[in-house]
This record gives sequence, structure tokens and C-alpha cells, in this order.
Amino acid sequence: MKTSQNKWVCAAIPALLLHCSIGTVYCWSIFSQEIADYIGFSKGATEWAFSFAIFFLGMSAAFLGNVVEKDIHKSSLIASICFAAGMAGTGFFIYYGGQHQASPLALIGIYVCYGFIMGIGLGTGYLSPVKTLMLWFEDRKGLATGLAVAGFGAAKAIASPIMQAMLDNLGDGGIYKMFLILAVVYFVMMFAGHILLKKPEGWHEPQKKEKGQGILSVIKTRPVANYIGIWLMFYINITCGLALISQEKMIVKCIGLAGAVGVISTVSAVFNAGGRLGFSAWADTMKDRNTIYKLIFILSIVFTGLVMLTGGIKNGQGNILLTVLVLGLIFVVNAGYGGGFSNVPTLLSDHYGMGSISALHGITLSAWAFAGLTGNQVANLIVNKTGEFITDSHGNDINPVGYQNVLYLTIVLYIIALLMSIFLVRPMSIEEKAKLK
Repeated sequence: MKTSQNKWVCAAIPALLLHCSIGTVYCWSIFSQEIADYIGFSKGATEWAFSFAIFFLGMSAAFLGNVVEKDIHKSSLIASICFAAGMAGTGFFIYYGGQHQASPLALIGIYVCYGFIMGIGLGTGYLSPVKTLMLWFEDRKGLATGLAVAGFGAAKAIASPIMQAMLDNLGDGGIYKMFLILAVVYFVMMFAGHILLKKPEGWHEPQKKEKGQGILSVIKTRPVANYIGIWLMFYINITCGLALISQEKMIVKCIGLAGAVGVISTVSAVFNAGGRLGFSAWADTMKDRNTIYKLIFILSIVFTGLVMLTGGIKNGQGNILLTVLVLGLIFVVNAGYGGGFSNVPTLLSDHYGMGSISALHGITLSAWAFAGLTGNQVANLIVNKTGEFITDSHGNDINPVGYQNVLYLTIVLYIIALLMSIFLVRPMSIEEKAKLK
């Protein structure tokens, strides 16, 4: 019997323990420069560790989705061990790099530990609680998955000040000490989540015919263009989000708010987490969850277009209206970026049923992997190849024209995503919905 208490103890709380741990991967910007300085490499060289982490998150989710489907306890244990081991290994190789400056072994070790090993923990940890949540909260699937994925988004806002305080107070070698300490803390949190996570008693897999089918067979139960549309919508939303979010701090400096960068970063993280929870809970009230993606893309296009037409990033300093528009763009994109994540599993379950949702969700997260390798890199390329870097009154090197030019890319992609949402991802017919039940 699904009591209210069981829903929280067996699904919501363990999901938050898992997602609030692995979501700290987005704290990379807090300590990336410290790692580079400590081991004697450029920041650009160490940045690849984060890109690899996101790539292997998506790839491990894609290839280990069937493991999650069959045994959430095995997958959540794999997540706990790999994430903690990856953090501990990263701490060790940072220590080694401090003792052996500019050592290629230290850099490769960080790539392997933070990128590959932690990436496996990220992918399996991200997937493990999602299906379980949807089973416990059958009538509010969007709210349930939004709650967990919001934990992933909120992890940065929660952990960033803690990490900064550790770096400030752990003395010499604080960067590697922080990783070793947090490896233990997050293993305890994730292992507790692993123990608590349970599916409802007496629940049986629906659509037993699908259990023997491959993912491709499940996808073919609807027009293939339908799934392609979902995958590309997801990929574009992440790519555009990363393109803007990766330049967020410098854009804020361009509009004359250098002193408020930290506050705005926290507010944008709140919008990111709020979008994950709010958009997915809102989708529960709609007949077609794809409507949420249409709203996300329309809002993103409107705010991007307004900032483009007004030259808000170039001309925002000292202009209250333009400053508000630019901040509005940052907050809307963050909310839509988060909302895109939380609505994917429920949209997939609506179109393909619950029978293979973990495996199908895992394959779809490969879009995150590729977006992690393209979003911020393409934005950096545009910024470095267009416009001109200038020094502002606070001594920051900024490129207002370059940041403005990133919007030409994102608005085109958002328009393409909106068209896919309208023409490829079609609403389910009554007959198709009946087949899934």
C-alpha cells in the first residue's frame, strides 16, 4: 500500500540524497582555477575534466539504462561508489600534481577520475530514482521528477558556499583536502539514498511484451520522427542553455553589475531549480506535456529577441530597462534549461509507456553528453573570434559584442526547436493512449 510516508521515505528523500550529491558537478567553476594553479596547468587544460564529466554522464546513462531498468539497487550502488571514488581520485591526483608540477599524469588522472569515473556515477545516479518516483507519484509524475531534478539543480546553490568556505579555511592544499572530505560526505549521503530507494510493493512491469524488446523496438511503437524530435529538442535546449550560462558572469559584468555577480549567480541557480520543479508540476495539469516545451522555447525566443534588438548586452550599462531585459533573459533561460530536464522522463512515459522508461530516458540523456561538448565550446569560439576584448572600470576583460553575438546562434536554435516541438512531437491520440495503459 502506497502510504504518504512511504512515498517520501522510499522515493522522494532518497532521490534528493542522490541528486543533491551528484548535482555538485556544476560547482566546477568554483574550484577550476584553483586546480589549474595548484597542479601547474592552464585553466583551459583542466576545463576538459568538466566536459568529460558531462559527456560520460550522458553516455553512461545511455549504455547503463538497462541496468537501472532491471535493478535500481545495483545501479544506485554503482552510482554511490563511482561518484565517491571519482571525487577521491580527483583529490589524490590534485595532491600528486601539487608535488609534481605540470605532470601529465596528474592531468590525465583528473580527466579519468572527475570525467570518466565520476561521469559513470553521475549517469547512473541521475537515472536511478526517476522511474521509482514516477511509480510512487502516478498522479503527479511531473511534480515527483521535478522535485528530484530540482535537487540536482539546487545542489550548486547549496554546495558552492560550503566549498568556498572549505577552500578558504583548509589552508595549504585545501583544494585536494576538500575533494577527499567531500568524497566521504557524498558517499554517506548517496549510500543512504541507495538503502532507502524502493519501488512500490506489488508493482508489476506493465507491457510485458516490451521487456524482451530492444529500445529501438519501443521507439518504433510511434513514428520515429517523434523520438528524433524529442531528442533534438532536448539537445538544443541544453546547448543554448550552456552557451548562455557559460558566459553568464561576464555578461553580468558587461551591464555594470560586477559587484553583484555572486548574488545574480545564486538567483539564476534558484530559477534553474525552480524551473525544474515548476515547469514539470505545471505539466501535470496539461493534456499534452509537450506544451511546456513550446512555452519554454517561446519565452526564450522572446527574451533573446528583445536583447538582440536592443543590443542589451552591449548597451546595458547604466540603462535600467536594458539591464532588466538582460537579467530577464538570464533567468528565463536558466528556468527553461532546468524545466527541459525535468519534463523529459514524463514526456517519454506519456509517449512510450513506463515499461522501458529508465532505458529510454538513458538513451535520451546522450543528448546531454553531446550538448556538454558543444554548448559552451561554441559560445567560447564565438566570443573569442568576434568582437573585441576591452577592460572595464573594474579591470575585467570583457567582450560585449562577442557575448551579444552568441544570441544569434541561440535564437536560431530555439526557433528550430520550437518548430520540432510543433511539427514532429505530435500529441497522442486517444487510441495510442489506450494502448499504453
